[in-house]
Amino acid sequence: MSKVAFLLGSDFEDSEFRVPFDTFIKAGHTVQVLGQEANTKVNGYRRKETVAIESTVGGHNINEFDALIIPGGYSPDRLRTDAAIVDFVREYCEAGKIIAAVCHGPQLLIEAGVVKGRTLTSWPSVKTDLQNAGALWVDDAVVTDGALITSRKPDDLEAFSAAILKALAPLSTAHLEEQAVAAQRQSERALSQ
Repeated sequence: MSKVAFLLGSDFEDSEFRVPFDTFIKAGHTVQVLGQEANTKVNGYRRKETVAIESTVGGHNINEFDALIIPGGYSPDRLRTDAAIVDFVREYCEAGKIIAAVCHGPQLLIEAGVVKGRTLTSWPSVKTDLQNAGALWVDDAVVTDGALITSRKPDDLEAFSAAILKALAPLSTAHLEEQAVAAQRQSERALSQ
């Protein structure tokens, strides 16, 4: 089974953590919660969830996880001020690994500079930010662009979770193709320096 990491800060959208988390646990995947400070707890925006942060990104490398999930709410806005988290997200995405963001989650992707030329969705208020960062924004429940999966809101969580599970399936090629493209981009950057 796969190992999935959630990036979580205070005031996350409760259901956007709980629904995918429960889905992955039920499917037999291992889940770990990463945040800014290990051994602390963060509360959901609606105060329905209190979640323990198990460790920081500094204690891990990107290859330890098969998917990285970014719930929305105010959490992504808080996390995007943390340089270590932004760097981790950038490296994770550049490696072509599965990364999924819902609602305001793409704010963290914007900060990491990984949305240019990609097709995404988000909460409507993030639309212009994504477009200004060079992304193509579409109004769909789930958008999959290679190994990048995005959704708009809590109503989309069932489809969002299903898309991530599909990408994690052993026969899925989307993330493998994305990793090949990422490796090619890294080679081209190295040659141009």
